[in-house]
Amino acid sequence: MIKNILITGGAGFIGSHLTDELLNNGHNVRVLDNLSEQVHGNNSGRPAYLSSEAEFFQADIRDAKAVSEALKGIDGVYHFAAAVGVGQSMYEIERYTSINNIGTAVLLEAIIKKPVEKLVVASSMSIYGEGLYRDADGTCLPGTDRDLDQLKRHEWELRDASGREMTPIPTPENKTPSLASIYAQSKYDHERMCLLVGRAYSITTTALRFFNVYGTRQSLSNPYTGVMAIFASRLLNDKPPLIFEDGEQRRDFVSVYDVVRGCRLALEATAAAGQVFNIGSGENYTIVELAERLCAVLGKDYIEPEITGKYRTGDIRHCFADISRAREVLKYEPTVALHEGLTELTEWLEGQVAVDSVEKAGAELAERGLTV
Repeated sequence: MIKNILITGGAGFIGSHLTDELLNNGHNVRVLDNLSEQVHGNNSGRPAYLSSEAEFFQADIRDAKAVSEALKGIDGVYHFAAAVGVGQSMYEIERYTSINNIGTAVLLEAIIKKPVEKLVVASSMSIYGEGLYRDADGTCLPGTDRDLDQLKRHEWELRDASGREMTPIPTPENKTPSLASIYAQSKYDHERMCLLVGRAYSITTTALRFFNVYGTRQSLSNPYTGVMAIFASRLLNDKPPLIFEDGEQRRDFVSVYDVVRGCRLALEATAAAGQVFNIGSGENYTIVELAERLCAVLGKDYIEPEITGKYRTGDIRHCFADISRAREVLKYEPTVALHEGLTELTEWLEGQVAVDSVEKAGAELAERGLTV
């Protein structure tokens, strides 16, 4: 049995919830996290929400000595440590590549020296780029990049070769990746490196492609985190959520509780070896619908989301999950409906302080020509 588990990046949003999930199911958990200022704030120590039952190592994933020490006595590893954010990755290229790619390389070299039974790596839906579509004739096609002239005309939807608008459909794992940002590129490398090394050294390895995860403990002051937390930060400061394009782009929003259960199932399922799984809700909503729902549950219906009509480099139009493979192999089944998740999130948001840096982050992108 895989009993002793290391979670890299385990003091963060998803990692801390996974810590709870594993402890509640009889595992021993060790966390390695550098407590990044962008995520945890200035002068932060061990987060109060991180279970006291978990052993904690504060160190950078690129610190080979610390990683080797953290692996002592470990049977299984969840690799979550990463720099996260599409827009920021397009100008902090060295930092994202160093943390995500070099950090993964350091971990894998350490695992080769101190082999574990199971490795689960957190990947991302961002590697798909555009999701899967159906054209007017009913043919399934991968979405292609929209050209700049089209975006400048505010023609947001994808069209087929005949100019007909295409319909987005759930995206399965066999859709060819289309890497639209440095973040997506690094996460794809992150995933592939783990699967390749796992296969070469007979380490059972599984990659999980997370869709848009939301829930308690997500950093509210990080303008490059998930869209739900960004919108919440704006609303807590009585400012309207800022929405790119026309707000009709569709995404899959999945509760962190469903995500960490999927992570545990990936550890337990022998058939998951060498495979990649989408972890989402199986539902999809427009961004403007999400913003309006969040306004309503926070009691801020008087604030209307602001549609900017701008495009951000690296963004895609539609992508939401086909989770049939996870259902079949992992026996994964989402249980938290969006309205339930938003209600709990609202209760947690009461009393939270959020530093709204969204406009500053937008200005940084605009200065570099990364919005049109």
